[in-house]
Amino acid sequence: MSGDETKPVTRYRRVLLKISGEALMGDQGFGLHPPTVSRIANEVKSVHDLGVEICMVIGGGNIFRGLAGSAQGMERTTADYMGMLATVMNALAMQSALEQIGVFTRVVSAIPMDQVCEPYIRRRAVRHLEKKRVCVFAAGTGNPYFTTDTAATLRANEMSCEAIFKGTKVDGVYDKDPKKHSDAVRYDRITYDEVLQQHLGVMDASAIALARDNSLPIIVFSLDEPGGFRGILAGEGTYTTVHG
Repeated sequence: MSGDETKPVTRYRRVLLKISGEALMGDQGFGLHPPTVSRIANEVKSVHDLGVEICMVIGGGNIFRGLAGSAQGMERTTADYMGMLATVMNALAMQSALEQIGVFTRVVSAIPMDQVCEPYIRRRAVRHLEKKRVCVFAAGTGNPYFTTDTAATLRANEMSCEAIFKGTKVDGVYDKDPKKHSDAVRYDRITYDEVLQQHLGVMDASAIALARDNSLPIIVFSLDEPGGFRGILAGEGTYTTVHG
């Protein structure tokens, strides 16, 4: 019997994991917390070990947030490019953490910077996934005025992913902030249109619309729960599915 035949059956063959830059801060107020980066890398490895092909998109808000920069008087386009560069730094940190535990990883940037990572070429990225390498997509879409949420949905579609996994601080989508309201209700399933109409903040409106138009489910779960990512792929755990 081959090694692949002993692996648990998973619901998905290829997925994209979207996490915020803030997820890499740990309890710090800024920057990267190496133990937290390593913990997330181990979560990714546990799913990779199931034979699932994984893409990642990581935000840059722990280092620089373009929208916040523009709100303080900086020109928006420049601020957004600075935010894109922050995502490259996070992607390199994640690559380092993954490769330290034996997961071959490629950082693929929408802004060419050949000395530190690969430029985004779709067919090459697909080939990396087929070779069971984790692809971390950096620098957003390469364009200002687009968030990393939109970049994640775009790349998930381009890579023919079967779902987007959105790792957050809470275990799904609620009708209001569960950290502020004890009576907040969690949805097991909710439609794209309900997310948009109720302004639930799962992802920005452009990302939700792009997922809806391509029937790409979004699974919202807690990144802070150990084993949560792997558990969902095995049909367990607590999460919310955003669907058509």
